[in-house]
Amino acid sequence: MTAVLSQTQYETVVGLEVHVQLKTASKLFCACANHFGDKPNQNTCPVCLALPGVLPVLNEQALNFAVRLGLALNCQIASRSKFDRKQYFYPDLPKAYQISQFDQPVCENGYLMLSNGKKVRILRAHMEEDAGKLVHSGADGLAGSDYSLVDLNRAGTPLVEIVSLPDISSGEEAQEYMTQIRNIVRYLDVCDGNLEEGSMRCDANVSIRPVGQIELGVKTEVKNMNSFKAVRRAVESEVERQIQLVESGQRVVQESRLWNDATGTTITMRSKEEAHDYRYFPEPDLRPLTLDPAWVESIRKELPQLPAQRLEKLTKTFGLSEYDAGILVEFKELGDFFEATAAICQNYKAITNWLMGDITAALKTEKWTLDQTKLTPQALAELINLVDATTISNAIAKKLLPELISAGGSPEALVKEKGMAQVSDEAAIRAMIQPILDANPQQLTDYRAGKDKLFGFFVGQVMKASQGAVNPEMLNQILKAMLAGP
Repeated sequence: MTAVLSQTQYETVVGLEVHVQLKTASKLFCACANHFGDKPNQNTCPVCLALPGVLPVLNEQALNFAVRLGLALNCQIASRSKFDRKQYFYPDLPKAYQISQFDQPVCENGYLMLSNGKKVRILRAHMEEDAGKLVHSGADGLAGSDYSLVDLNRAGTPLVEIVSLPDISSGEEAQEYMTQIRNIVRYLDVCDGNLEEGSMRCDANVSIRPVGQIELGVKTEVKNMNSFKAVRRAVESEVERQIQLVESGQRVVQESRLWNDATGTTITMRSKEEAHDYRYFPEPDLRPLTLDPAWVESIRKELPQLPAQRLEKLTKTFGLSEYDAGILVEFKELGDFFEATAAICQNYKAITNWLMGDITAALKTEKWTLDQTKLTPQALAELINLVDATTISNAIAKKLLPELISAGGSPEALVKEKGMAQVSDEAAIRAMIQPILDANPQQLTDYRAGKDKLFGFFVGQVMKASQGAVNPEMLNQILKAMLAGP
């Protein structure tokens, strides 16, 4: 409780280190497959196993992806950069060093803008190879396990580590920052952005300081966050823990801590009171990189529409709400489908409603993605136009949707084939209503006695009898007149 009451006295300071695994076909310095979920140690070779005498060769596509990502993050692309050896010892690191970038990264001095207008500065985005993976038997982690095995399939996979400055001031901002990076890498198609599979990983450097203080407080590094919600919760929990320590007269210790999602707390992993000396030195087996400005500019010109650009377009050009636009930005395939449909149909709100409503619900039920269906933007536009022209009702359109998703085709042709055109003839509608009135004399008497809510009952009965084929507006008008009596 003390921590909650004291929140306003302290400022949250967060810097994030985000590792993005590049979606190349092969690893960073060898030809082994870069693929998740394969049999342990299947994707290995003398290079990524660090056998004597082998030499690394840089994956050109990984460099291209790193530059693309740097440009999307508003970074300066270095004309000259180099690789370095980061020395440390761990069972899943075959070489006993990691090839990374130290003082001359390929991308630096970038930024991301949050929705609240804050600029989060990006210090650097550098390339490096990933380590392998320890598999602990008998437990979720090292603690309590019977033994550990090493899977080196991931060793040597290409990463870009994005390091922000401590400009983030809350768990909510940290979550948004991570979400934006995920959206960017997916739009660029350089990473699938799946935290669950480890293709995006995040470490949060968290500290607090009294409001108004310039000096930074002692930071802790929080690891093991495998969702965006976990990032927010972990930051908030760690801030509360640090406030409780300070308020009780104790001090915050610099250390690495693990996030436990089940308990909603962080736990000590290892001390970092003394800064690690990784003894970086230039990688002698790889030449420094000299990037041609014309090559970098050609990559810039090939960048696709980015999430921030799509958000602006959806809100300003198409007039969508911030909420609707945000959903279409976050789920790229929905945004792509929206824009393709909007090019041939001007009812932008209806397109949004269909995509975010019935279409998304159908995809979840079938466990499909949009590109696995037969639905096309042309078909959705045609379906919406049929409803707008009152050729069919919205209820009939919903009945047509499953077939359009599973088998495709033209909505207009299906309407003609199935005889589902909306009934708008007054005489025909009267002929549908009269049997309903005759079959429900008590309800008719009660309605005429003042029970107006029974109007919905009669509407429902007519719609049921016509299988939703009656023009709703005409039905309401004609039904009211007939219920009123002669």
